[in-house]
Amino acid sequence: MATQQGIPSSALRGLEEALGMGSTAAGDTAEAVAAEGAYYLEQVTITEASEDDYEYEEIPDDNYSIPEGEEDLAKAVQMVQEQATDTQILEQKTVLSSKHAVPEAIEDFLCNFLIKMGMTRTLDCFQSEWYELIQKGVTELRGGGHVPDVYTQNMLLENENKILKKDLKHYKQAADKAREDLLKTQKERDFHRMHHKRTVQEKDKLINDLKGLKLHYASYEPTIRVLYEKHHALLKQKMLTSLERDRAVGQISGLQETLKHMEIGHTFHAPEIRVVPNCEKENAPEGPTQKGLREAREQSKRKTKMKVSTKDSEFPTDMQPNPNLCLCKENICPAKFDYKLNNIFRLHELPVSCIATHPHKDILISCGEDRVWKVVGLPKGNVLLTGLGHTDWLSDCCFHPSGNKLATSSGDTTVKLWDLSKGNCILTFEGHTHAVWSCTWHSCGDFVASSSLDTTSKIWDVNSERCRCTLYGHTDSVNSIEFFPCSNILLTSSADKSLSAWDARTGKCEQSLYGHMHSINDATFTPRDLQVGNGKA
Repeated sequence: MATQQGIPSSALRGLEEALGMGSTAAGDTAEAVAAEGAYYLEQVTITEASEDDYEYEEIPDDNYSIPEGEEDLAKAVQMVQEQATDTQILEQKTVLSSKHAVPEAIEDFLCNFLIKMGMTRTLDCFQSEWYELIQKGVTELRGGGHVPDVYTQNMLLENENKILKKDLKHYKQAADKAREDLLKTQKERDFHRMHHKRTVQEKDKLINDLKGLKLHYASYEPTIRVLYEKHHALLKQKMLTSLERDRAVGQISGLQETLKHMEIGHTFHAPEIRVVPNCEKENAPEGPTQKGLREAREQSKRKTKMKVSTKDSEFPTDMQPNPNLCLCKENICPAKFDYKLNNIFRLHELPVSCIATHPHKDILISCGEDRVWKVVGLPKGNVLLTGLGHTDWLSDCCFHPSGNKLATSSGDTTVKLWDLSKGNCILTFEGHTHAVWSCTWHSCGDFVASSSLDTTSKIWDVNSERCRCTLYGHTDSVNSIEFFPCSNILLTSSADKSLSAWDARTGKCEQSLYGHMHSINDATFTPRDLQVGNGKA
């Protein structure tokens, strides 16, 4: 009778390989048994039924039973322990991989090959010579090496492949980490660059502040000197006034006594009192301090009278049409010219900061960091006029619409107006706290606008000689300013990366344009229509 055992197939295969059952037939049988389960034949004796009704349980035939004649307690215990060990091994499902089989030696491989091919004589010759060499000690028994096993090679290649895959995974992780570190480093680099640029701007601003403070401190010394002289003059005047007061008190007391005696009826001769007339005081010599004070009072009175008599200019409401709008708009694209260098004018000792052309004549004006502006005739380049009056570098210049005046802006925080017919300064506007970057004329010629490093712009009235309006809105330096021709629209560009359009009559920002990633250095209108072009750093 065939019964199926519960032994695992992997454990059975491992035991067969450990016991040396490696032949081809045994391997096929083992695979069949592993697929269907283990079977064995058991002899069963069928006896006649017993007379009594008791059912006897059949005792299975155990292969590990104790043989007769050897009933020893120690041996029985040993056999039970061995049986328990075998059962434990089978329960653990230990599988001995066939890939770890001992590879076949070269001499065994040759012998098996000769036996398989039926080459007995060659086999005898090989064995006799081989063992003769072994006995002589010429070669060792296992010195010839082993025949390479394909399973062993596959296992080695698989292990190597796993190791390489593991290394590749580590390298990929290292590359990803390095990429993240690189991106982080690039972000830190960009942050430090931006911080460095901001620090440079702040440093330049502090340098300008120090220059202004030095100039301001230098202006204190003559003021203190003048105040010291005024103090001494006032002390002298105080002493003279006290003397005159004492003299007047004496005269008053004498007059009172005279009146008293006249009332009594006695004749009394009053002492002669000599009163100095005002003309003698006026003809008396005056010191330099009193002279300077008198001239300053007279000058301030004249300015006050002039300002009171002069009214503020009015912004024009009916503007003239822009003549550039009448130009032909068919050829919008500019023509291509082959420009060539014609002449070089060497006018300044330091870098040139601005140039401007006359609106009606062939005249050029250049401004430089040497605090000088020059009028140059074209095309020869002869210097017609030179202007000097600013105490710091010049930043911009602009012609009056009529062409007879010039406006200049400078790092000394002022805007000056010049008469080109005489070459002298006729007016100075002061009000900015930092360097003035740009200036521009209104089309009517009565207003000048300026932009400064102090984040503000100002509109100046030429007739009343005062600031009509201050434009607030930018958060950084205002680098350029320009009036649109024949209108009251004002355009400013700033280091805060924005453009702003202002109404000069109200001083309000009508529109702000954003989009640049860096500071905007300049902005201008197109001559034909209301379009803006700008340049950034």
